[in-house]
Amino acid sequence: MTGIFKQKNPASIIILLVMGILIKWPIFRHPHIPVFRQGDGILFRSIFELLPSSPLLYPVLAFSLLFLQAIILNLFLNRYRMMTHATWFPAMSYMLITSLLPEWNYFSAPLLVNTILLLILMALFRIYNQPKAQGIIFNIGLGLGICSFLYFPSLSFVIWILISLAIMRPFHLREWLLGLLGVSTPFYFYAVYLIWHDQWSWSHLWPYFDLSIPMVKQTAWLAGSAFLLVVPFLSGGYYVQESLRRMLIQVRKGWSLILLYLLCSLFIPFINDGSNMENWVMAAIPLAAFHACTYLYSTYRIFPLLLFWVTLAFVLGHQYYGQGWV
Repeated sequence: MTGIFKQKNPASIIILLVMGILIKWPIFRHPHIPVFRQGDGILFRSIFELLPSSPLLYPVLAFSLLFLQAIILNLFLNRYRMMTHATWFPAMSYMLITSLLPEWNYFSAPLLVNTILLLILMALFRIYNQPKAQGIIFNIGLGLGICSFLYFPSLSFVIWILISLAIMRPFHLREWLLGLLGVSTPFYFYAVYLIWHDQWSWSHLWPYFDLSIPMVKQTAWLAGSAFLLVVPFLSGGYYVQESLRRMLIQVRKGWSLILLYLLCSLFIPFINDGSNMENWVMAAIPLAAFHACTYLYSTYRIFPLLLFWVTLAFVLGHQYYGQGWV
């Protein structure tokens, strides 16, 4: 199976779609109805209220978002030559990773935010050596501002954006201020809306914000999922480090952006009670990028093959014998 995704074959997208449906079939058999949580923004609530009240609609939307994100991630890594040659491993890794935990397959605000963060990542990569990047930088900030109205804790990614600007471009205070202006633009227009309708309140503009240690229920299945997430990530990170000297400067900086993306996404669950595993789905995108390197660069060809089938067997076992999928 890994040989199919190793080549950049257009037919692989059909196989990826079929594989995704098969390994995520329980979300269609037992639809999960979203519930509002602390951190969900006004924009997500508005989207949810506009959707028809059909239980099957939510898994269809969740799967569509996951598949779209897998394709966008794959196109990004291939287009900018983040790996030695183009493959479908990033998309395959993303579909596998998001199947390790049932909560990562729910229609939720963090899942919606993932799509915008992917587009922000691509935009950050484009500003390298771009003589006139002011418009792109403003759009990056604007995208993050919209993310905060979907899921408020995602606003902490402003740290990622500012550090990424420092990595990709020489320091220009005007560009940093322009990015922050983009972030604040949705807040400005929402404040005008609140004042216009005589609903002004700081709690509406700046929701509840708190830091706490997430309390996650420990199970053997969760430990297995963590193992299958961490080990391929570490080996992928090793292979990326080994290849850095042969990479272009832009690509090296790009991998730094992805690593910072992962660190920021791991911080999100500590904001506003991240005990629900849905919040951790933001880490799936950077993890999938490193997992793809494990499948591509592994010296022992039996290892990626074994990793794929062990992960697939674990996913199926979790779905039929574990908890959370039904």
